[in-house]
Amino acid sequence: MQQETTTKASAQHTELLRFTTAGSVDDGKSTLIGRLLYDSKSIFEDQYESIRQSSARRGEAGVNLALLTDGLRAEREQGITIDVAYRYFATPRRKFIIADTPGHIQYTRNMVTGASTANVALILIDARNGIVEQTRRHAFIASLLQIPHLVICINKMDLVDYREEVFERIKEEFSEFSYKLDVKDVHFIPISALAGDNVVTKSENMPWFGGTTLLYYLENVHIGSDHNFIDCRFPVQYVIRPYTDEFHDYRGYAGRVAGGVIKKGDRVMLLPSGFTTSVKKIDSYDGELEEAFPPQSVTLLLEDDLDLSRGDMIVRENNVPEVSQDLELMICWFNEKPLQLNGKYAIMHTTQEARCVIKEIRYKLDINTLHRNQDDLTIGMNDIARIRIRSTKPLFFDIYRKNRITGSMIFIDEATNETVGAGMII
Repeated sequence: MQQETTTKASAQHTELLRFTTAGSVDDGKSTLIGRLLYDSKSIFEDQYESIRQSSARRGEAGVNLALLTDGLRAEREQGITIDVAYRYFATPRRKFIIADTPGHIQYTRNMVTGASTANVALILIDARNGIVEQTRRHAFIASLLQIPHLVICINKMDLVDYREEVFERIKEEFSEFSYKLDVKDVHFIPISALAGDNVVTKSENMPWFGGTTLLYYLENVHIGSDHNFIDCRFPVQYVIRPYTDEFHDYRGYAGRVAGGVIKKGDRVMLLPSGFTTSVKKIDSYDGELEEAFPPQSVTLLLEDDLDLSRGDMIVRENNVPEVSQDLELMICWFNEKPLQLNGKYAIMHTTQEARCVIKEIRYKLDINTLHRNQDDLTIGMNDIARIRIRSTKPLFFDIYRKNRITGSMIFIDEATNETVGAGMII
């Protein structure tokens, strides 16, 4: 009984890693994820049987593991990924959320969506073709989204006879390109997703490679410092007032810690009022805590009764975010209707809702060459641009490089309620 309780407790505290796949069309992203799930014994027999039958109907010799993630009928018919497919699996060391994102240029917005919360980006390169336009494009987006770890999976090594010189040539070429990007950690692994080499088990075909398998890397890469633990940020999501006899005077502020470490007794400042108080208590789903840190969801109780509501923020007295109505952003546009200069949009930033006007479009970015195009300022679907906005009320923000939560926002078309863009504050 005691052992069972211990197992449950350790399972609850297993670290969660989010990773995304990126790469050109037919580089084997879906096959790699299928192989990862199959070899780590994370799929059920009926799932395997279903894709075995689908593969047989299509006249394929083996079992097409890519069908595990390509769930849309159009994806299976064309053999491509169109939308972001999320898959979950776990090993004794970690839990994983995978975002399988499309490779086509016209689905850049889907890649941005899938990669926005990732700790690791797997960028696949076909060993036969080497680095192509889409490789650079996706590496740049991963850099723009500040994904801390990049794993360059040089796939289809079985089709180049597992030659070491092919791997080394692509590794050297990508390393040169990555110097232009803002990437902290780049790792290279030669694999064959189809045959399973270096995915979950070490490849006997590549004895020259002294590195780890992909699963070993994902289980052991250090993600503890991926969050900002220095700048204390707590956007208030909901005010909890039970109005019961048992909790008659209870007033808690619920939300997710966006940065820093909050401890009982800490002096804090409330924004926008600027009043200061102390943290009286930290409640969570698992009971009372002594401290809270990203990405925990908790309820804070304060020593004083002060006016605080959704959209406000709790920070440290001597470490406040920037407060402004004028912001500069890199934006990825999601909508078929182009971004309108002087257009008005609703925005969501942390738990704050506001409206904004597009004051200026600085330039459109050519993702393939990284050049800034100031001549063509029509920002259509999947384009990335630098813009300046003015919001209807002050926002409490950090630059995206410093904090991915307080440094990002989404744009909403007020007429249709569609999410039309995602922005990163610079």
